[in-house]
Amino acid sequence: MSGRALQIRAATAADGDSVAAIYDRYVLGTVVTFEEAAVPGRVMGERIDAVLAAGLPWLVAVEGGRVTGYAYASVWNARSAYRHTVECTAYLAPQATGRGLGTQLYEELFARLRQLGVHAVIAVITLPNPASVALHERCGLRPAGVFHEVGLKFGAWIDVGYWQGTL
Repeated sequence: MSGRALQIRAATAADGDSVAAIYDRYVLGTVVTFEEAAVPGRVMGERIDAVLAAGLPWLVAVEGGRVTGYAYASVWNARSAYRHTVECTAYLAPQATGRGLGTQLYEELFARLRQLGVHAVIAVITLPNPASVALHERCGLRPAGVFHEVGLKFGAWIDVGYWQGTL
């Protein structure tokens, strides 16, 4: 880590601008997410509120007073038998990658999910994405399947892999 103290805390809608700034880099410049237009901070704040209203955690990593990453869990499927399964997501600012911050965020997220009685965690990863695959496997998720050419972004068909773990 850098010399700055790291704090991982619950996100609030007020973090929307900071979270959107991190996410929009991926939206506009990569195929990591299938969104294609920048997400305004206000909309990101609404997304944070929706996750929290569902009783699930959204965490931010703060270093030197700045949000440098985030992770959250969302409802996997609305059908009642899926209520103990969630999808996990994490994104980091460019200066925060390669320092173990994603792992720390997921460790805290998974600890909170265990307290909520979550049993299974699913991650959706565009392929290829070796950094994301490494993060999810380091955190105990394993490959569960691939959907081929299901996304079209920047003129290319993109595969999506699913990773799964139990808590």
